[in-house]
Amino acid sequence: MADQKIKLTKTDRFKVMWHSQFLQASWNYERMQNGGFAYSMIPALRKLYSDKDDMAAALERHLVFFNVHPYLVSPILGVTLALEEDKANGAPVEDEAIQGVKVGMMGPLAGVGDPVFWYTVRPIVGALGASMAIQGNLLGPILFFVIWNAIRLAFMWYTQEFGYRAGSAITNDVSGGLLQKVTRGASMMGMFVLGSLIERWVNIKFTPIVSKTPIQKGGYIDWNSLPAGAKGIQQALIDQSNGLSLTKFKVTTLQNNLDMLIPGLAGLLLTFFCMWLLKKKVSPIVIIIGIFIVGVVLHVLHVL
Repeated sequence: MADQKIKLTKTDRFKVMWHSQFLQASWNYERMQNGGFAYSMIPALRKLYSDKDDMAAALERHLVFFNVHPYLVSPILGVTLALEEDKANGAPVEDEAIQGVKVGMMGPLAGVGDPVFWYTVRPIVGALGASMAIQGNLLGPILFFVIWNAIRLAFMWYTQEFGYRAGSAITNDVSGGLLQKVTRGASMMGMFVLGSLIERWVNIKFTPIVSKTPIQKGGYIDWNSLPAGAKGIQQALIDQSNGLSLTKFKVTTLQNNLDMLIPGLAGLLLTFFCMWLLKKKVSPIVIIIGIFIVGVVLHVLHVL
């Protein structure tokens, strides 16, 4: 087996990096960037798996849900390349290990790209090019294009290589159980990140009023006593900032009671319900359409 070991060259890995430029070309609401990730892996998978069935299995392995910043995909690709390379050479790398590492890296890296690239690097480079363009210098947009893509491509290449070396170190210690530990840790981290994002992404508010309690005088803004015009508005804002209520009644909705019990409980239950439907082989598109219809109906009925 050692004499026939398949090794991914730098050329192979560069092709993967180049393919990853199209990560979002097939973005979809069901599995996000799964098609782009699988497409990125094709140059390596073709070399690693000459058998048609093995190639098909590898592609199917990477057609699961995936979503990350388009530039931060590179270290994940690097680690995945190393794992696929060892799997193709007979190492005991399970599909679950590959998926666990991808999910574990996907969560933490997803939020890194926006502040680094969109909010820092791109505005700085854009300001440099714009300052020249305002003065009528044609080098402004050209300079922006060259510098931005140089930074982007260099980052993607070197982080992919870093991930590849890190992935090789993981799989070289399979006998020591490092891969199993990394897989377990990555899976736990991925589930933790996804779980923490439920409260942010899944927003459900029940609007039915449970109680309406009168507030004692002095605890709410007396609109009739406010000065007219801008001074009245200013005074109202000051009173509100001091904790006074806008109305004479304290209204408690069903959502308020649920939030006192467990904040985000409805969103969590909805997520679990969707997971149960997915396990029952219900199409994600059907689930999305169903949630949309139910949401509209409950809103019309003043439940949500």
